[in-house]
Amino acid sequence: MHDPTDALLDAAMMHVPFDGWSETTLRAAARDAGIAPAEARALFPRGAVDMALAFHRRGDDRMAKRLRAEDLSSLKFRERVTRAVRTRIEVVEDKEAVRRGTTLFALPQYAADGSRAIWGTADRILDTLGDTSDDVNWYTKRATLSGVYGSTILFWLGDDSLEAQDTWAFLDRRIEDVMRIERFKAGVANNAVGRALMAGPNWALSRVRKPAGLGGFPGGRRVR
Repeated sequence: MHDPTDALLDAAMMHVPFDGWSETTLRAAARDAGIAPAEARALFPRGAVDMALAFHRRGDDRMAKRLRAEDLSSLKFRERVTRAVRTRIEVVEDKEAVRRGTTLFALPQYAADGSRAIWGTADRILDTLGDTSDDVNWYTKRATLSGVYGSTILFWLGDDSLEAQDTWAFLDRRIEDVMRIERFKAGVANNAVGRALMAGPNWALSRVRKPAGLGGFPGGRRVR
């Protein structure tokens, strides 16, 4: 039996380009999918915004499935991350649906939802690639990747180059920027003066642990 959430999202693709992620789209999708309005509301309690978030998560699921089917063992970690971000964009079903979602999540009342969705994508990418960090690096990796993914999506939405070549070049530059920062941090860590200056902050950061729940923002502190 076809999953009702997928059925609603599939049906919504015909309406989102015209009506955005809206109550109009939700009602039309329910009608086209043959799903009772009450059931559709139960699946998406907040209406269209929950539908847009479900669409985003479905993209994350498809990305993860495709990555798990590939042999990435010969790639460096930065190359795996680049491949994952590119894959996440390539699995998008409808560019206009993403554009409409970006507009929705730009509204103040939904900005937090949009931020969590991007963070969730970064978290899914790193988990799928086998990230095992459980300290402050758990946060910094996801925060950095969220910035890379978010900026790349915005560039891609305005990109009309052949096969999105300009987007992939933009992505490569963002990844290189990250690697430049990492090399600088490593240089500071290997410098006696840098180690002395960062001793206090590094001690505090060493107490941070990833959240107990999956994909959450709040961190914990290790207590002796």
